[in-house]
Amino acid sequence: MIETLLLNFLFLLFPVLIVLIFFENRPFSYNRKILVLLSVVTMILCIAKPITLEIGFIFDLRYVPFIIVALFGGYKNVVPLYLILNIYRFYLGGDGTIHSFLFSTAVFILVPLYSKRFLKLNSKNRIIGATVISFLTMGVYLIILSRIMGSLDRQFWLLTFDALTTYVGVTSIIMILLEQIITNVKNRDRILQSERLNVVSELAASVSHEIRNPLTVTSGFLQLLSKSKNITSEEKGYVELSLQELNRAEKIVSDYLLFAKPQAENRVYSDMRVESEYTKNIIMPYAAIHKVEVIFSFNNSLNKNYDRNQLQQCLINLYKNGIEAMKEKDGGTLFIDISESKQNIIISIRDTGIGMTKEEISRLGKPYYSTKEDGTGLGMLMAYSTIHKVKGNIEVTSEKGKGTTVLITIPT
Repeated sequence: MIETLLLNFLFLLFPVLIVLIFFENRPFSYNRKILVLLSVVTMILCIAKPITLEIGFIFDLRYVPFIIVALFGGYKNVVPLYLILNIYRFYLGGDGTIHSFLFSTAVFILVPLYSKRFLKLNSKNRIIGATVISFLTMGVYLIILSRIMGSLDRQFWLLTFDALTTYVGVTSIIMILLEQIITNVKNRDRILQSERLNVVSELAASVSHEIRNPLTVTSGFLQLLSKSKNITSEEKGYVELSLQELNRAEKIVSDYLLFAKPQAENRVYSDMRVESEYTKNIIMPYAAIHKVEVIFSFNNSLNKNYDRNQLQQCLINLYKNGIEAMKEKDGGTLFIDISESKQNIIISIRDTGIGMTKEEISRLGKPYYSTKEDGTGLGMLMAYSTIHKVKGNIEVTSEKGKGTTVLITIPT
């Protein structure tokens, strides 16, 4: 029994190890398909190599990958497992085929219903939730088996104990490993993003400083030249155009300086009410042009030390992204909610726009990546940089065709 149990455990580790080794850097959607395919293989292997108890009963761990895929992927991803499970079971034939079909159908219908709620749980609760569902699944299966068998002898209770402890133990271990892998990937992405922001900040500060000096000198000479009486009105027009372009270049340099360290004179200790209302008022005309209604609410009493200019620019960028996401839908609603929770300032920005795929979300904040045709990606990069500097976190959730929510958590 021990050898077969360890073999089944290796089967269950198979999808995770393969994806980590060979497909870790592939797009999210590609990895999801690979994981589902490998989970199908794992389930078939578990059925083909069942665990044989000393008392003569046999059982397998087919529902461990089935439940995990159903919880993490919902109906869409668990359908292939459901079909292959029943096709393979009918192929094997024998007693219990119909019962297996009916039971797997019940699991297929019920477990994915919990998927959306399951994904919103923290790591610890997801482990507990998956373990409890695995326990209940095997418990119901054993109850059905007891009804079929009629008499419950000592051998059945041994089967019950072994099956329940095996399912609970294996599911717990697999879930702990999965959650640790998810945590490691998130930490790695966070470190990479932090390093990326630091590089951009240092580059922006150094380049902006060097460019500003010749711009200032050139601007000064052009202003003197524009006051000269020895140049024609046409030449003065050229000088004015040159000054306008220099001012535009100066503004671009100033925008890049926002990536650098916050300026001491701009730092405030506040609850963000002034900045949030100011940016809301700034964005209202832009929203009106695009037929977007802005619903704003502020319920925060916590204070935080931050750079006022950077926070304002961060919020404006996020508001603009939300409004522009509703262009194709000919308007919509932008919900802005600023509240507090457990010593954290929570900023929620939700739109009813076109939404994004999970792959698009995973690339947000990277330099020069944008979902807009004329976008540069620097707006989101600036937003991530600003929130990173106040030790905060940005979480983006979206559904294609339904909208996007940007949730900012800033500890105080």
